[in-house]
Amino acid sequence: MKEIHTQVVIVGAGPAGLLLGQLLNRDGIDNVILERRSREYVEKRVRAGVIEFGIANFLEEAGAGARMRYEGLVHHGVEIRFERSSHRIALSDLASGKTITVYGQQEVVKDLVALRLNAGAELLFETEVKFIGGLTDDLAVVDAEGLDGSLRLTCDYVAGCDGSFGVANRSLPSSVVRRYERTYPFSWLGILAEAPPTTDELIYCRHERGFALYSMRSPTLSRLYLGVRPEEKLDEWSDDRIWDELDVRLATEEMPEINQGRIVERGITAMRSVVIEPMRFGRLLLAGDAAHIVPPTGAKGMNLALADVRVLSRALCEKIQHDDDALLDDYSATCLERVWRAEEFSNYMTQMLHPTHLDDFENGVQSARLRQAVTSLEASTVLARNYVDLNSL
Repeated sequence: MKEIHTQVVIVGAGPAGLLLGQLLNRDGIDNVILERRSREYVEKRVRAGVIEFGIANFLEEAGAGARMRYEGLVHHGVEIRFERSSHRIALSDLASGKTITVYGQQEVVKDLVALRLNAGAELLFETEVKFIGGLTDDLAVVDAEGLDGSLRLTCDYVAGCDGSFGVANRSLPSSVVRRYERTYPFSWLGILAEAPPTTDELIYCRHERGFALYSMRSPTLSRLYLGVRPEEKLDEWSDDRIWDELDVRLATEEMPEINQGRIVERGITAMRSVVIEPMRFGRLLLAGDAAHIVPPTGAKGMNLALADVRVLSRALCEKIQHDDDALLDDYSATCLERVWRAEEFSNYMTQMLHPTHLDDFENGVQSARLRQAVTSLEASTVLARNYVDLNSL
């Protein structure tokens, strides 16, 4: 077994783990990143694409924003559609000039991987963590299996950035953890298509047949979603059926059809909310999806993960470099305040935009909420500010 000692072991090479490594490297703190998947897999994994105003600035400050600023699509508004009518929420006008940037999570990952490798820092792909221990001892211990055999790493702290089903959150003692969870009665069928965007801004749509979302990744790639029942299977949805259903749900008098193209990726994602409290136990700290999941309707998943890292990197630097525990002791409480705000906003968007076939009363409430969101200046302003920059810490 090969043995390594470092100051911080980061489990997971998603946006949270990679950005944390970048920030720690910049501040002279030794760290190793372990990722069970291959580099090819993590750089092609299509997930979130909307970056908040404050998080985009944070990526730039961290040295990881150059390509995002050049290739990302800056949006000043979003559309909400229902009853075959379109209503624009003027994000920038309502949120003090702030914008969102559409730039895929996989592109953020590519940028951060390149920075890490160019710096010569340790990034071990295809290395699966089997055990995390020593959380209340003088040093934490991480055992892993990689391409070159077994590894044992000792460190001051472990950052668990390996997602909801990773080993990090399972390493917290059940006696100290509380898990809050909600599963929604619908899923999202998502596609990535080689089709130029039909519109300049994202479209959120509530249709009696179900939810739809029109977004984009580049001038040649579109990302689209359909709300489906949880029990539906991917092979039930042919290309023609997907495009026909998108046309039906998104249609207005002004835009009866959308641009189509070859579907290059597809998948069905369950809709759920999860919060784990606390996000720290001893020498193990959780960040990103390892600590919380939000339904994607509010576009908060990656933004929450990177907001965690902003807090965590400062806390680790203060502890390791100045032996100051204050920020580290407050890490969980500080992050969870933002996490619960994101859960509330994501739940609001999800409940408002997904019709139910079993509750006509709820459908009436949803319609009332939508009308208020697009006609009340106060309601539009709250939606815009939460969407663009959710109380950045």
